[in-house]
Amino acid sequence: MADNKSMRNDTRINTNYRSPITDNSVTTLLREEVSNAILKYRNQIEGYIREDPLFQTSLKPLPADGNAPEIIRTMQEASLKVGVGPFASVAGAIAEFVGRELLKYSKEVIVENGGDIFLKTLRKRRIGIFAGKSKFSNRLALEISPDETPLGVCTSSGTVGHSLSFGRADAVVVVSGSTSLADASATAIGNLIKKKEDIPRGIERAKKIEGLKGVVIIKDDKLGVWGDLRLIRT
Repeated sequence: MADNKSMRNDTRINTNYRSPITDNSVTTLLREEVSNAILKYRNQIEGYIREDPLFQTSLKPLPADGNAPEIIRTMQEASLKVGVGPFASVAGAIAEFVGRELLKYSKEVIVENGGDIFLKTLRKRRIGIFAGKSKFSNRLALEISPDETPLGVCTSSGTVGHSLSFGRADAVVVVSGSTSLADASATAIGNLIKKKEDIPRGIERAKKIEGLKGVVIIKDDKLGVWGDLRLIRT
């Protein structure tokens, strides 16, 4: 952990990294530290996939591996908790582990990876919700207070983007203290939403996942919200 004199409060330079398992956008003064953190965790995941290819392709939970790197174990735990494949949480896991690594150097960190966000903030933040063609798209935001962070905010959609979803939700936004769990949960809940009448089912599923702070589900002209969230109009 860096001492207080080397800690930084501001984030200014936008840096983008893209690979088959990362699509990170980190605005920071710490270019080298960002690069090293991303490569560290990406290499751990890619190395584990070489040993166990099912880790990347399985759509169901796999047995936990107590000898695996921490990021792998975290993904496996999230997978087992919500009943999806371990790779369903890869974007959130990388955002979280990179973000926590950068907290050694900066008091404020926001990492976005393919729509999944890890943040530790010193002031209120608003996270806008994009929901494709829904009337709610770009009209709502989650307001996050500093005392709620570090926090994960992850989104799954069956109508926007390239990520695998068996549902047709315009947006399922999950908030949790664990970005990995938020990512896996967004996928699991999103898989249930085929039509707007499925929103209550998705809400009930979210309530049963220990560790979630809340969820927003959008399908067409309907919206469902559960949890300790502040949803505001933009």
